[in-house]
Amino acid sequence: MQYKITESIKNTSQGKRAEEILSKCVHCGMCNATCPTYELLGNELDGPRGRIYQIKQVLEGEQATRTMQHHMDRCLTCLNCETTCPSGVEYGKLAEIGKELIEERVDRPFLQKVIRKALRQTLPFPSRFSLLLNTGRFFRPLLPSFLKSKIPVLHKPGIWPLAKHDRTMLVLGGCVQPSMSPNINSAAARVLDKLGISLQLVSQSGCCGAVSLHLQAEKEAKEFMRANIDAWWPYIVGGAEAIVVTASGCGIILKNYDEYLSDDPVYSDKASKISELVKDVSEIIYDENLSKLINEKQKTKLAVHCPCSLQHGQKLPGLIEKILTEIGYKLVPVKDSHLCCGSAGTYSILQKTISDTLRNNRIKALEEEHPEIIVTANIGCLHHLQAGTDRPVKHWIEVLDDDL
Repeated sequence: MQYKITESIKNTSQGKRAEEILSKCVHCGMCNATCPTYELLGNELDGPRGRIYQIKQVLEGEQATRTMQHHMDRCLTCLNCETTCPSGVEYGKLAEIGKELIEERVDRPFLQKVIRKALRQTLPFPSRFSLLLNTGRFFRPLLPSFLKSKIPVLHKPGIWPLAKHDRTMLVLGGCVQPSMSPNINSAAARVLDKLGISLQLVSQSGCCGAVSLHLQAEKEAKEFMRANIDAWWPYIVGGAEAIVVTASGCGIILKNYDEYLSDDPVYSDKASKISELVKDVSEIIYDENLSKLINEKQKTKLAVHCPCSLQHGQKLPGLIEKILTEIGYKLVPVKDSHLCCGSAGTYSILQKTISDTLRNNRIKALEEEHPEIIVTANIGCLHHLQAGTDRPVKHWIEVLDDDL
């Protein structure tokens, strides 16, 4: 692709990174073939190739417009296009740059600014989100059905194992997961306990920074990243073997702390160590002796929804399926398993119509072979899918824990 980045951007870290990415793009359009929004809307500007062209225009000094912002907002950042791209274009990183540049140059409508600010001031803070969620639960019987489906019923966490093993790993607590599905991390702790691993939750750790990044508040996101590093660092120095993540959407952010903080003279080296230690819980379990998790119970018939953040972002397609199959679960085939469910962080709130359409399409594919339970690996996908079906949707680690 030919381009000429304007001098005011060219020598910045954003400009250098964008130029490196653009140099790989041959504008072939293969990315559009697997883009959920292009497939749904049929608009070139709502596909990766069209969005790259719009970002290129801004980088070359053309005026950013509300129309550009609108098409960039519609991007799920599912990274399906990266999996498809034959040239290895890192579209996700380019999209982050493009969204940030457009955000700086285009003023949003007042209501959008209020909603985005409210999300940034609520979702990343467990105590604030918990208060809001519990209020919603209290008034749930009075709410219309479309709102009821958005408010999960209260689930209590299971018992955290007390055994102390020679091997210790840390686990990300997260921001919304402790309130929405508190049993996920305790289920992971019980499964890892069977494998001789102690899982430790560091209370001072919190949001990975994803919410702020989704809403083009990178400076704010980096503060969350630094806070997590400070919380974990004493335990890492003390010998913690890994940082386990049970929400794949958080995992992709944590694995890239080294890039986000590469210019930080105080945190860059620590961030690199964090990125090196971060593992999705599926990576940890797959490397262990799975025979310890096999029992004689009749296995549940499952449909697996592999989140985009796991299969396209962390490049771990099929790993959950391998674990579940080896332990003895029957997995039903799912059509178009590469496609996004429409959750995508705050996307399900900010782009509800597109998000719900994508969810309904995924539910139809997941339920076609009549599974008993749908399983996934990300808190956002779990509750987004559950809002569209009466069939149980669980984190796969909970199903594994139930059968131990």
